Amino acid sequence: MISKRIIFLLLFCLVIQARAQHSIHIDASLNPVQKTLSIKQEITFKNTSADTLRELFLFDWPNSFSTKTSELGKRFSENYNSSFHFEKDEDRGKTTIEKIYNSSANPLQWTRDGAVDILKVIPEKSLLPGASYTFNLEYVVKVPDSKFTRFGVDSRANFKLRDWYILPAVYNGEWRVYSNKNTNDLYVTPSNYTISLQLPKQYWVTTDLDLVSENISENKKKLFLKGSDRTNVTLYLERNSTFETIETDKFTVVTNLQNSKINPPVQALMIDRIAHFLDERLGPYPFKKMVVSETDYKTNPVYGLNQLPSFISPYPDGFEYDMEQLKTITRHYIQNTLILDSRRDYWLQDALQIYLMMEYADRYYPKMKLIGNLSNWWIIRWAHAADLEFNDQYSLLYLNMARNNIQQSLTTPKDSLLKFNMNIANGYYGGSGLRYLNDYLGDTVLDKTIKDFYKENRLKPVRSSDFENLLASRTELPINWFFEDFVDTRTTVDFKIKNVEKQGDSLKVYIKNNRKSELPISLYGLNDDEIVYKTWTKPVDSMTTVTIPAGNIKKLALNYEGRIPEYNMRNNFKTVSGLLNKPLQFRLFQDVEDPKFTQMFFMPIFEYNLYDGVSAGLRLYNKTVLRKAVHYSLEPQFGFRSKTLVGGGSISYTQTMNQGNLYAMRYGFSGNYYSYDRGLFYKKFTPYITFAFRNPDLRDNEKQYINLRNVNVYRDEDPNATDQQPNYSVFNMQYVYSNPNLINYFRGVADYEISSKFSKLSVDLEYRKLFLSNRQLNLRFFAGVFLFNDTREHEDFFSFALDRPNDYLFDYNYYGRSEDSGLFSQQLIIAEGGFKSQLEPAYANSWMATVNASTNIWKWIYAYGDLGLVANKERGVNAVFDSGIRLSLVADYFELYFPIYSNLGFEPNLPHYDEKVRFIVTLSPKTLLGLFTRRWY
Repeated sequence: MISKRIIFLLLFCLVIQARAQHSIHIDASLNPVQKTLSIKQEITFKNTSADTLRELFLFDWPNSFSTKTSELGKRFSENYNSSFHFEKDEDRGKTTIEKIYNSSANPLQWTRDGAVDILKVIPEKSLLPGASYTFNLEYVVKVPDSKFTRFGVDSRANFKLRDWYILPAVYNGEWRVYSNKNTNDLYVTPSNYTISLQLPKQYWVTTDLDLVSENISENKKKLFLKGSDRTNVTLYLERNSTFETIETDKFTVVTNLQNSKINPPVQALMIDRIAHFLDERLGPYPFKKMVVSETDYKTNPVYGLNQLPSFISPYPDGFEYDMEQLKTITRHYIQNTLILDSRRDYWLQDALQIYLMMEYADRYYPKMKLIGNLSNWWIIRWAHAADLEFNDQYSLLYLNMARNNIQQSLTTPKDSLLKFNMNIANGYYGGSGLRYLNDYLGDTVLDKTIKDFYKENRLKPVRSSDFENLLASRTELPINWFFEDFVDTRTTVDFKIKNVEKQGDSLKVYIKNNRKSELPISLYGLNDDEIVYKTWTKPVDSMTTVTIPAGNIKKLALNYEGRIPEYNMRNNFKTVSGLLNKPLQFRLFQDVEDPKFTQMFFMPIFEYNLYDGVSAGLRLYNKTVLRKAVHYSLEPQFGFRSKTLVGGGSISYTQTMNQGNLYAMRYGFSGNYYSYDRGLFYKKFTPYITFAFRNPDLRDNEKQYINLRNVNVYRDEDPNATDQQPNYSVFNMQYVYSNPNLINYFRGVADYEISSKFSKLSVDLEYRKLFLSNRQLNLRFFAGVFLFNDTREHEDFFSFALDRPNDYLFDYNYYGRSEDSGLFSQQLIIAEGGFKSQLEPAYANSWMATVNASTNIWKWIYAYGDLGLVANKERGVNAVFDSGIRLSLVADYFELYFPIYSNLGFEPNLPHYDEKVRFIVTLSPKTLLGLFTRRWY
């Protein structure tokens, strides 16, 4: 009798557990011509909380494409992705809700609760704890173009559908409701799905749900799909199927990732190996089938591999395919089974994925180099980059952000991450952190904990704190430092060996933590390159001492094997006896930093200006791929036209701060020597200090700078300019406010200059607005006034310029700065007056105020106009204007200006009109790089 009751209770619990999920039934019909899905949907919502619910929230992410002002539209703009803004309304996608009603067919009250992709539904009665509520929706989804997120409808009418239907949000004491921001972080409860899908019969359907039945009529195909414990349903509807099925011993993989360099049997063996590896390291995958698509991979690729042109193949055949499949399969394996809050607690998923990839590479590709076979090329193999292992890329790419002081903590909400941190750096830092933790714990503590954590929490809502608690129960070593100081702060890891004392047969090592964090560090004793001794310190936040046996130790090193993603490893070495901790190393061309050496690089450089011609020389510097605090450069060059040694040099120190609005201070000194006219040279020496401020929210582009410098210029006297002042010193104080964005761009500069001859104050304000109608308006206002001006009456060298500044501080990249005729005189730099036509008076020695405006006529063709007042002591105030056509081929980088009408009249009718056309051309690689980095940083 007792056994029967126990069996009954167990069965009852199983039934309750099975019901403790949402049930979703979808009846969908595809119209490929209209690019729409007509959907009738039934949702049974299960209240698993202890609260009574009076309203239900639903995700309607298909509707996030409906407007440019949605959170998704704003995210595209923040990332300088203009394609969504300029797209036609009919190609963006949207949801049209026809009705929402209860099981009795009575209409329900609903609204979009403050966001276009969030629905709030009001049931006719409150939903008690443990109760279920069934309601229905009828709506039409317009599928967006796939060029926005890679999912949607492509040019061949293939449909890749992700987040294509409405589904309930999570309630766990509070509603976890998030708008779509293209961060692939929809957070939902595992649900039971039944889907009836009707579409033209020529379409092939690929999904990881189970196919229950398929009926084909004359022109239509109807499928019935089913799946349990699913967090999402992704469908691929193709006219010609690109997927193939690969059976492994663990589960079936359906994939269209291809690699022509390896044959299908080898591809199958690699996928089977990945399945076995993940089953071993995590546990069994709970579903029979996994779909691994090329779209999934391109959304989250193996960065580095995917950047190379297809004709370059530095890796052995099959390696790229193996890593592509590994990353995508591992992502699905974890995301589909560990139900973490994918916006606020996602870091553990990313860290586990990268950690498993690193472990896989160590096992199956232990000798693989970061740059593959390129490391054997004679022109590359001398470089430290050729020595780096494949797994070294993870800490390297994280340090790219840390050295720029734009790293973010692993617990930063996903929608608050910079694009580079979200896609690359944070996952790499998390995976490297798990290796750090694994090395610290030793044995197999971490690996066993990961496997048990997966087993105990598979398909259950879970938090990363549960992982911390489980790990803490498995070891006596302290691990709170990892979750509190490594994971939950943006403070970097940086230790140094302060001193070493020999005491008998022991060494007393003083180790300093350079950061305000409490972390352990590994200490090595070396004999040449052989590891003689290794130990770990306890977690330390300032200074600690470690006593180790002297033995055969000649040198001490921290983090010698690079298992810790440390900010600066150059201070990790100390010789037991001797003067130099590291030998000096000279390298041709810029390289990856090698902490074992004090490095100096040299490389050939080529520059051009009209007077020196092509100047060729050698650049000596210490800058590596990653930024350093101290940076110096010496650039001696020979000008082939001026027949003179020219060039420049600089040294700077950048101090970064992790807290507050002040994030960097830079102190430096620079000097240059070049021609400024035919046979005339200038020397410029500038000490400077810069204070950089920013919003702690790194996604906010708002930045402020205070620049202080003293510019000292010494010029050769021009015998044809009797009133010239060849030598001068100007103190310049500048405040810059910058908030650049695709939709609203603003930059303001307040500038003060003083020298023995003059003092001037100016304001330069620039504003751009991209309207919803796709009309763009550009406005610029400049006003400058002399506080005193003791220069000669007809000397305009220091005056405000209407169209071509004299650039007496030598800040602008003029190719022919002293030209007043010919092509080089037509180079335009938008500064001071900002006019395009060459009008009189060209200068102002009292004050000047101008407005520059332009608006687009069609795409990159703009109409511009300038108005201004120019005040001179001898001429009084003159009003000036000009107008014309601007071709903005690449805004601010390559532009042409064609004057039409100005104070001179209708300029195309004037003689030599071709000489009146102005141009902007930027050749600086550093400036052009900004076109890329603004999308990621």
